[in-house]
Amino acid sequence: MKHQWIVAGVLAALALSFPASAQIAGSDHFATSGGAVDIVPIHHASLMLAYKGTHILIDPAPLDGAQGDAVTAPYKAMPRPDLILITHIHGDHFNAPILQAVAGPNTVILAPQNVRDAMPADLQAKVKVMKNGDHDVFAAIPVDAVAMYNTTPAKMNFHPKGLGNGYVLGFADKRVYVAGDTEETPELAHLANIDLAFIPANLPYTQTVEAAAKWVTDFRPKMVFPYHYRNQDGTTSDMAAFSTLVGKASLVRLRKWY
Repeated sequence: MKHQWIVAGVLAALALSFPASAQIAGSDHFATSGGAVDIVPIHHASLMLAYKGTHILIDPAPLDGAQGDAVTAPYKAMPRPDLILITHIHGDHFNAPILQAVAGPNTVILAPQNVRDAMPADLQAKVKVMKNGDHDVFAAIPVDAVAMYNTTPAKMNFHPKGLGNGYVLGFADKRVYVAGDTEETPELAHLANIDLAFIPANLPYTQTVEAAAKWVTDFRPKMVFPYHYRNQDGTTSDMAAFSTLVGKASLVRLRKWY
């Protein structure tokens, strides 16, 4: 599979909220008072954000069917990340060989404790452990770890409370939320002042399209990118239906993640 760094050619720059000029090929651009944030969808739950020369890689995992060198090659072709965020330990969000391939001498990894525990020693030395409620600042970018867990009884064993993090990042006057694998929880139902959100909608591990849309209408991020929407049976959730259900509560941006 051709790596989605090209993302089916070059994505069109988004109107109004996104400037027309590109900094990274294949990226969208989110305007802040401090400059543009590049948004690069990679695959499933993997993405890169870039801001003022700082590259943030989130949940890098193998592309579909990748084996051997193909697991790491797409990520090695990208700008080296200054910061890596890992939401939780599942293999579609955490892959130690990829992290070893791309982490430089000054790369910092933010991750939950059980993710650090699962890493080889060379990676552990780069990790700052975060738990729900923790706050840190990296390259003048504030990062908050927030709740990430299932609330539906039949799903609670997939993502137990306290073992994973969502992340809220601050870019000048804008706040970006990356959910990881979660349903709408009491802590997240009214997450405040989010300008851009990445929200999952897959079964059985996160939530239905209807539940994801209901959550968005509750906390009303200004813009939402649905991601992580491939189901266990190989189908993809109906993102057009998600967009319709969200309606005017948030501006929905549908991008190619698969």
